Amino acid sequence: MKAKLAYRLRPLLACLIVVVFTGVAFAESEPLRVFVSVLPQKTIVEKIGGAHTDVRSMVRPGYSPHTYDPTPRQIAALSKTDLYVRSGVPFEHAWMARIRSANPDMQILDPRSGMDQRLMKHGAHGDDGEEAGRDDNVDRHHGGTSSEGRDPHIWTSPLLVVQMAANIRDKLTELDPAHAQDYARNYDAFAAELEALDRDIRLLVRDLPNRSFMVFHPAWGYFADTYGLIQVPIEKEGKEPGARALAALIEQAKRQDVKAIFVQPQFSAQSAEQVARAIGGRVVHIDPLSADYADNLRAVAQQIAEAAQE
Repeated sequence: MKAKLAYRLRPLLACLIVVVFTGVAFAESEPLRVFVSVLPQKTIVEKIGGAHTDVRSMVRPGYSPHTYDPTPRQIAALSKTDLYVRSGVPFEHAWMARIRSANPDMQILDPRSGMDQRLMKHGAHGDDGEEAGRDDNVDRHHGGTSSEGRDPHIWTSPLLVVQMAANIRDKLTELDPAHAQDYARNYDAFAAELEALDRDIRLLVRDLPNRSFMVFHPAWGYFADTYGLIQVPIEKEGKEPGARALAALIEQAKRQDVKAIFVQPQFSAQSAEQVARAIGGRVVHIDPLSADYADNLRAVAQQIAEAAQE
């Protein structure tokens, strides 16, 4: 009788074992849900988190982080998010309190922590909007004001991303210690990629006859600092320069032998096109918000190098 009962229970036990182990496997495969502010951060987190993370960017492709409003669906999704990785881009100033309140248990990481951050310097138009642009490579953050806050575009420097990535690795490990070795291994591989990217960019810009490049929005300060370049911004806090300021910028471009004006897709190219026409140059589109991180930075370095040799 006992033997028959045991025989009959075997299929049931087998099913229970399958269910238990399937449940364990499912639980182990559930990725950390992560939100980031901008697309380059998404790429960085994915490089480290791999299959153990489900990463979404708040600012969607083609939108500006200066004016972005998260959608109701994104705010709702935050309620199921484990980690938010902020960057300091402008929309966060208005939305961070609401992002926190959407999920009080959600961890929030600022991967810039402990890093030296630049002041966000714009074209020096003055109160009447009539002064020329200035180079943007000299100031560091020691307090700042609402008009000269910290520059959030740290990801434009591969060497600084190595430090940011280490902070992200440590936070993912804290939240998911079971996969610590994977995060460490992924970080090491990504750091090696970044070092190779840094070497490639240095070769591209090493012997440039002109190390100044003119941009509409000064998003490339960390890139310029890292590679000994000087970015000259046109706009002031997203505003087009006045007539006299534009004339002064044109004269500055001529003095510095600038042949290309760099703009990003999220901003108007009107002023850049005026300067380019006046100097017989051209407008070049470069995007600091591209998700294709490494190839994009190589392309930007190549475009700056080509413009400097025209």
